[in-house]
Amino acid sequence: MNKTSKIYIAGHRGMVGSAILRNLQKNGYANLVVATSSELDLRDTASVKAFFEDEKPEYVFDAAAKVGGIHANNTYPAEFLYDNLMIQNNIIHQAYLNKVKKLMFLGSSCIYPKLAEQPLKESSLLSGYLEPTNEAYAIAKISGIKMCEYYRKQYGSNFISAMPTNMYGYGDNYHPTNSHVLPALLRRFHEAKLAGAPSVTIWGSGKPLREFMFADDLADACVFLMQHYNESEFINVGTGEEVSILELAKLISKTVGYEGEITFDSTKPDGTPRKLMDSSKLHNLGFKHKTSLAEGLKLTYQDFLSKEKTYSAVK
Repeated sequence: MNKTSKIYIAGHRGMVGSAILRNLQKNGYANLVVATSSELDLRDTASVKAFFEDEKPEYVFDAAAKVGGIHANNTYPAEFLYDNLMIQNNIIHQAYLNKVKKLMFLGSSCIYPKLAEQPLKESSLLSGYLEPTNEAYAIAKISGIKMCEYYRKQYGSNFISAMPTNMYGYGDNYHPTNSHVLPALLRRFHEAKLAGAPSVTIWGSGKPLREFMFADDLADACVFLMQHYNESEFINVGTGEEVSILELAKLISKTVGYEGEITFDSTKPDGTPRKLMDSSKLHNLGFKHKTSLAEGLKLTYQDFLSKEKTYSAVK
């Protein structure tokens, strides 16, 4: 992949896709192809077929997906399964038909069994039951991994898969019910600060452990892997560091400047008890993240504040 290669970034308006787009632009890649959802419905096979035949991209970053937190995954499982299967099936198959030189499929750490041995190794895939609250999304992403693997095996396609840990950063989703834990907490603490609320209540016990990676660090990793990784097995992308939800809440509270009490609603689900990625394979290739959680939260909150009116309008 060189500076003049034609590169398609699917999902370029999402948090991860936009980070990849910024990264490529910053590093001098000039021949970039993007399309909004109104311009190209990635669930529509005929439209995706026409797009690939017209554009003929040489490289593809597939960061397009329907995403959400525990509530969204649990409430709309049929949509999460159907939409994600259609999106990835269309992109991967058309990449094969149009002789794309290399494709990267981006998944999620939720592909791993709920009680898989920690830290999560790539070899743990399909070794146990999935977390029920996001099973539909996980099944779709596992299918994408296997599709890349089997297209490589049957057709010789250079399709790779990367499984990021929990992401956050610029342009995150701050919907009050359909967002992931970190942006949901950031918005909740911010609104509690503005309202002078005496306390903020958080789902679950606060005990689950989570790993978080700044989206721009993931973008660095994705570009790095497109240049240096060509194996059939998918690869984990994480920091190797974890915090409890309680510790995260305290850090977000400090970042936002909220001084009230933090309480927990134990009647709500915790989700997976621990989810730390074993990213030793990535680290052994020579990649390491740059942004600490504290630093990343400050940057993310600054971004949130710059778009607060837009986020506040979403009820």
